[in-house]
Order: sequence, then C-alpha cells, then structure tokens
Amino acid sequence: MYLPQHFAVTEPRVLFDLMRQIGFATLVSVHEGRPFATQIPFTVYPERNMLASHLARANPQWTSFAQNEEILVIFQGDHGFISPTWYEKHPSVPTWNYMTVHAYGRVQIVEESAVVKTLLHDLVLQYEQQWKMEELREDYLHGMMRGIVAFQIEITRLEGKFKLSQNRSRADQERVVAALGQRQNPGDRAVAAQMQKNLDEA
Repeated sequence: MYLPQHFAVTEPRVLFDLMRQIGFATLVSVHEGRPFATQIPFTVYPERNMLASHLARANPQWTSFAQNEEILVIFQGDHGFISPTWYEKHPSVPTWNYMTVHAYGRVQIVEESAVVKTLLHDLVLQYEQQWKMEELREDYLHGMMRGIVAFQIEITRLEGKFKLSQNRSRADQERVVAALGQRQNPGDRAVAAQMQKNLDEA
C-alpha cells in the first residue's frame, strides 16, 4: 500500500494486537485472472506468525490458492472523517484518519480433519464467551466441516498504516482529538483515543 513514513507502523506486536482486535478481514487473491475478495473472520497466531480461517466450499476462491504466490489479508480498523475546520491554520482540506494492517503471505489448505477441528476450536475460543464447540454432536460437526475449506497463511510481510494526523502540528492533533471525542460514533472515539495515546507517548 501507499505508506508515507510518518504513518508507518512497523512494531509487530502493535500490528498483531490490532489484527486480533479487528478479527474480521478481507481475503484478497487472484481467481481466474481477476482479483477476488471474501470477508471472513481470522484466528491470529502471533507466536507462529500465522493466520487461519476457512471458506465455504462453494466459494470458488480457494480453488485458485495454488496459483497465488502471495495473498493479501486486509484488516481495516477504526476510522473517521476529519474536518479542516478543526485545524489551527488555514487553508486546509478535509481528510480521513484510519488504522489498517495489510498481511501478505503464503496460503496452505488444511485437509486433515483433526487439524481443521483444532483451527475451528481456536476460532471459537477467540470470539465466543458462552457457547462451546464441544456441545455439538460429532456427526453434526463433521457434516459442517465437510462444507468448508480450512486454510493457514504463513505471514511473509506486514504493513501497518496508522494515519492519525501525525503530519499536523501538536495543536492540530489535540483539536482533532477533542472534536472526535465529542462524536457519538464509536469508531471516531477509538481514533481519538489512539491519537491521544500517541500524543501522550510523544
């Protein structure tokens, strides 16, 4: 992605934390010579530098995995519109602040039933607080497993972009934080919180 230096985030821990927090991401690959994208939840394994998920077997995207030397998973974090009226100096123009991680890697289909079951169990543990996969009958679970294609992605490259007004003065950043903090949208408030954290650590 286009990544100006002042917006780049390179610390793996920060990027893995955001990917895990977001969870739901866009899988992008090439299928039959054209870009193909699917939005799905991912399990994030920082210690193994790996992502895992599954597609519906009816989704044709997986059939072209072998032809893709590299695939892309886009984790889109919180974002918000930034008005130029919040800035101290003028003229200025509107923009958008956001946080995103692009994970590139090699994909491998997982076929062994026990491993697929483990991946599904990990996915449930990451997002579910009440229901347990163990509550399902084995025959029902295996029937559902036949309808999916599980896969793992060995991450080869991570790109993080936190565009949070770092190219503006501290006074402008503080004014943006104050304005976003007054909005009702949770995403705006989350962007304000991250901007404030950056200011506190500066």
